Amino acid sequence: MLIFAAADIHGHRERIRSIERQIAVHRPDLLVLAGDISRRRQPDVMLDGLSRLDVPVLLIRGNSDCRDIGRRLQSFPRFRSIHLSAARFDGVDIVGIGGTLPLPFHSRLGFRETGAVTRVSAMLQAHSVLVVHPPPYGIRDRVLGKFHAGSRAVRRLVDRCSPALVICGHIHEQAGVETLGKTTVVNCAMGRSGGALIRYDGRSAPVCRMLPPDQ
Repeated sequence: MLIFAAADIHGHRERIRSIERQIAVHRPDLLVLAGDISRRRQPDVMLDGLSRLDVPVLLIRGNSDCRDIGRRLQSFPRFRSIHLSAARFDGVDIVGIGGTLPLPFHSRLGFRETGAVTRVSAMLQAHSVLVVHPPPYGIRDRVLGKFHAGSRAVRRLVDRCSPALVICGHIHEQAGVETLGKTTVVNCAMGRSGGALIRYDGRSAPVCRMLPPDQ
């Protein structure tokens, strides 16, 4: 399975066009959006643009997305929110937690954090993919090159469950790939990157390639 992963589109039309071009070139099986897809105003405009892509889309919301994005997705059949739920795609379980608090420094999941982590930990296995907006604390999460601003709850969840792959964003300047124990963490925030291509079959380790931003 080939995944195209992106986060932090923030309603920028040029980022939508970049995703369109990358999908046309690479023909992924699945598009995963790890939050901050739109601005709070007129989110349907961005969703409408993404809905024209010829690829299924799994997503969670980030801190800049409207709270009712799950309801809005009912108008877009290619989209599926995976907040506190799992989707099986090509034999791989993909589990999501949406939400975060704004930066800096104490980013955490925004809604009943302990309960959310408990629910999701029961869904995760060693071959699973976890999609969250903030990165695990200490991994691809430095602000201004100094301060860790990832989620401690996500870090505990990854330490406990060791999913094969974490897809995240939120810290724009830290886009890239890093390992945490047996877990591959991909911060696919757009801006300084053009997203990430991830090949994963649920058995072998994920193979990840960060794409450069469009010039």
